[in-house]
Amino acid sequence: MLSLYVDGDGLLHRARPGVKIVLVLVVVLAISLLPTAWWALAPAVLAPVALFLIGGLGMPQLGRQLWALRWLAVVSLIGQVIFLGIEPAVINTVRVLAAVAAASVLALTTRVTALLGALEVGLAPLRFVRIDPERTALLLVVTFATIPVLASLAGEVRETLRARGARATPRAFTVPYVVLALQHADRLGEALAARGVG
Repeated sequence: MLSLYVDGDGLLHRARPGVKIVLVLVVVLAISLLPTAWWALAPAVLAPVALFLIGGLGMPQLGRQLWALRWLAVVSLIGQVIFLGIEPAVINTVRVLAAVAAASVLALTTRVTALLGALEVGLAPLRFVRIDPERTALLLVVTFATIPVLASLAGEVRETLRARGARATPRAFTVPYVVLALQHADRLGEALAARGVG
């Protein structure tokens, strides 16, 4: 399984995985609960900036995460401007980008095995309602890791089209992107099968 982990010795790299999970959940929840008002932009922007600085990841890494989300931002912004207006569209888009960027700190500062172990421990009470915590934790980790992978694949397709001098039409982008996404799904399926998940 692809790991997004970045080597470092920042505060969040040294923190226990369970502590990081709770911290990121609190930050993402706080961002999500911000009101739809212009003043809410400041805390929404400052939250991921603070996490990246505290985590020792730096602003260039935050910039790379946000750049990978640029098309999500464009689609989100245009759709909401049409139906909601400028203020809610801008604020909602910034909140989504900030929440995803904040959540990426978890993957960037925690190895997949440590994250999986912490989630399994945290989800252990689910056994009482007949839910397998190991499978649930694996599902969460795979889902969490797949989103930036798909964004990275989109970047690869765009770079390839640009290198070949081809126009980035929807069809020229979609076909190779779907092929790469399906190849990733195959590799992921093989990794899950090797882990005994079927």
